Amino acid sequence: MTRKIKILFTIPNFDTAGSGKVVYDLVKGLDKNIFEPEICCVHDKGDYFKVVKALGVKIHLFPFSVPYRPFLTFPFRVLKIVRFFKQHQFDLIHSWHWSSDVSEPLAAKLAGIPFVYTKKAMGWGNRSWLWRSKLSTKIIAINNDMLSEFFSTLLTKTNYIPLGVDTHYFKPLPKSYMLPEGITFKADDFVIVSIANLVPVKGIELLLESVKQLDDPKIKVLLVGSYDNSYGLALKHDYGNDSILFLGKKLDVRPYLALADLFVIPTKDEGRKEGLPIAPLEAMASGRIVIGSTISGIKDILKPFPECLFEAGSISHLTEKIQYIKSMAVEEKQQLAKQMYLTVCQQFSLEKCIEHHHNLYQQILKPY
Repeated sequence: MTRKIKILFTIPNFDTAGSGKVVYDLVKGLDKNIFEPEICCVHDKGDYFKVVKALGVKIHLFPFSVPYRPFLTFPFRVLKIVRFFKQHQFDLIHSWHWSSDVSEPLAAKLAGIPFVYTKKAMGWGNRSWLWRSKLSTKIIAINNDMLSEFFSTLLTKTNYIPLGVDTHYFKPLPKSYMLPEGITFKADDFVIVSIANLVPVKGIELLLESVKQLDDPKIKVLLVGSYDNSYGLALKHDYGNDSILFLGKKLDVRPYLALADLFVIPTKDEGRKEGLPIAPLEAMASGRIVIGSTISGIKDILKPFPECLFEAGSISHLTEKIQYIKSMAVEEKQQLAKQMYLTVCQQFSLEKCIEHHHNLYQQILKPY
């Protein structure tokens, strides 16, 4: 019997479900007849850790990366990681660490184990990213801008694999007119939904200013996501009313997507930008029309729909797009929503994401 390929997925923690959800989906979806996945994180805090633990795979609590200082002891601390990697005889290490750390790929190199990392966000900023990339066997870029901006000299070792959405869990939803909280909407209301934890880079104030300019009582806005910070609380204070609802974080966003006539992601082109936002993909998979700003990742998602992109940071352009979608005929809206759903199924499904990772792992480990 052929030995299974033992892959270690490393991630700092499962405090939030962001990258943790992707790791969960990958570990759950890999063919267990071929692969034996294990997970390593630094601690077991966070509600999502319990969800991951329920998968039944082996989870290691171990510091798989170490700070560079003090430099004198750095080699000895890296050797501890090397011994850990060798002790468990991993065939491949796939890192979901957010940082430019080089200790982890260096330890993998010294242990003689192929190392892959996924570049998750549009940040570079220091030479450590270059060294992390050079020490890696393969790099996964989740949007096309990464290929040109970060990896133009490393294209032979870089693979474009976008994140995927579970199209069995997120699928076309019948139109709803009532929130789980009991608030009802009228048939002629135009409901805009945005799902994001409210931080300045998300640009939610652009959406709210745009709606304010439209001054249309039929437009309702549902903001789903944590707003328990100075930015979010200020927005709620300045804009919150019967037509603009701050609903907080929800474990299941589908009941809120079911109300949507339009999903808006107005992320600004500044700060620590994410690589490929999942929320608009979930909305498209749910049969909803999405418009978004022209930033990395969103441009990939909406590439077949240039009319649904607006200039990042532009309230006036966003206003035009909302009005454009709102004024479309019912049949046009239905057709656009259907095309967006099919795009997710064809290009951004979880099945395709897992398949691409499966193929990459086997390509690296050809003897298996």
